[in-house]
Amino acid sequence: MRIGVLTSGGDCPGLNAVIRSVVHRAVVDHGDEVIGFRDGWKGLLECDYLKLDLDAVAGILARGGTILGSSRVQPSHLRDGVERAKGHVEELGLDAIIPIGGEGTLKAARLMSDNGLPVVGVPKTIDNDIAVTDVTFGFDTAVGVATEALDRLKTTAESHQRVLVVEVMGRHTGWIALHSGMAAGAHAIVVPERPFDIEELAARVGDRFEAGKRFAIVVAAEGAKPQPGSMEFDEGGKDIYGHERFAGIARQLSVELEARLGKEARPVILGHVQRGGTPTAYDRVLATRFGWHAVEAVHRGEFGKMTALRGTDIVMVPLAEAVETLKTVPEERYAEAECVL
Repeated sequence: MRIGVLTSGGDCPGLNAVIRSVVHRAVVDHGDEVIGFRDGWKGLLECDYLKLDLDAVAGILARGGTILGSSRVQPSHLRDGVERAKGHVEELGLDAIIPIGGEGTLKAARLMSDNGLPVVGVPKTIDNDIAVTDVTFGFDTAVGVATEALDRLKTTAESHQRVLVVEVMGRHTGWIALHSGMAAGAHAIVVPERPFDIEELAARVGDRFEAGKRFAIVVAAEGAKPQPGSMEFDEGGKDIYGHERFAGIARQLSVELEARLGKEARPVILGHVQRGGTPTAYDRVLATRFGWHAVEAVHRGEFGKMTALRGTDIVMVPLAEAVETLKTVPEERYAEAECVL
């Protein structure tokens, strides 16, 4: 068989591990040929690719990023490019495409699948927001990076008697904020799933200082929002891909808390450092398993599906289910953290 693979959307620790796994399983065990499209769906639409053999994937297991490159394509361009993509698949003699990506990539994969292309998806995102899989690779690495940063920030916050508002990624879900905040013992966590009460937050931080504590750490998911009308808040806009642009919750919260408490408050935005660098062992293993099972699904002809982790097993689920809704933090998890507002 001849298999095409691509990585699309935001980069993520573990992408190279999937690519390597696909190539090893396909080439070594099945005698397949694998090509990689450069820069995601853009590469498929423009027929821009390279051959992926064992030499091409040597030494990439521990590397962050993606050797294939990634990009975002506007939904309208994808819809308009379906027939072009089908033509390139036929021209290249491809038996299957394995797209690796998050919500947007999987929606594009479903579009291609619904239009007759043989697609097997692999979910990735540091946000952990794909509903049909227990976890996505990249999440463990991102939480580890955020937790280490929070541990380091505690010492400087205490030295200067400051409030530090640490903004982590996650878009419309609070998984990274919840897990890193719990792991680091943050004093307050705000998440997108629950609009926070600024008075309650200010009171909680203020109580720490009144009790003789010298600092406070607030973890804010980038998509977190205050209760409507409770404070001045910049909603931001949308980019050309239809994604919400977050206007900087850490900056806005630090200004508000400093004004309310009379304590110096500083924003810390971890940003893309959470997506870069070496993936954890857990993410490498999960990514490798996803790649292996994606190739097996191709050989079984299970198209229109994607790999997913259920318990300890890798299963195949329909792409349609994968993109129906986001996996948000359930209400019962807030009580476990104690400090989610």
